[in-house]
Amino acid sequence: MNSKNAVITGASRGIGKKIAETLAKNGYNVIINYKNSRPRAEALKNELEAQGCVCDIFEGDVGNYIEAMALIDFCIEKFGSIDLLVNNAGISEIKLFTDITPDDWHNMISTNLTGVFNCTSCAVKEMLKNKSGSIINISSMWGQVGASCEVHYSAAKAGVIGMTKALAKELGLSGIRVNCIAPGVIETDMMKGFTPEELSAIREEIPLNRFGTPEDVADLVLFLASDKARNITGQVIGTNGGMVI
Repeated sequence: MNSKNAVITGASRGIGKKIAETLAKNGYNVIINYKNSRPRAEALKNELEAQGCVCDIFEGDVGNYIEAMALIDFCIEKFGSIDLLVNNAGISEIKLFTDITPDDWHNMISTNLTGVFNCTSCAVKEMLKNKSGSIINISSMWGQVGASCEVHYSAAKAGVIGMTKALAKELGLSGIRVNCIAPGVIETDMMKGFTPEELSAIREEIPLNRFGTPEDVADLVLFLASDKARNITGQVIGTNGGMVI
């Protein structure tokens, strides 16, 4: 096994999948968390193991504290400790505020914000014992500036940003760094609902005139988790092509 152990939530596809691949190929023992996509998680595990990487999969809803605790415990039991937690699991939904139901709100907050609390709460207990660790939360540029027709999504992602900053202040003296990445428009399955015309209009609003890729986010995670970022904590770093400055 390698010397560093990482848990990535929501890692069977999209940004989470690329984060898992990047970390595994750069010397991390990786736990790939998923909720519903077992075939994709198994395919990723097989692909990485075929390349000599060390990884495993774990099914669990991070919005459920018991399942989040089981995820972190699984990493500790398998690899001995947890050095890096990447809170990536998330859902999105486009709806007028007046159409958002209490269930819509609960589901959004449960996955996108409560899930971050659950996993972090469980991981920090182990990191405090070791006096070291890194937590990287995946938020969104809409958590920074808000998005029309995505009020519940924006609120949850803004909560992640606030949690990042506060926790970084609390855990710094214990050798634990907490940072946040706020992606812009990233080319994932979440963009399938847009027409070519809508995508073109969105691209025109981006100064770099390009959509981000999962690799852009994964490379930033790898940097923030490394010793090269040893003096960086409590930061919200955007990868949005200049759409939010």
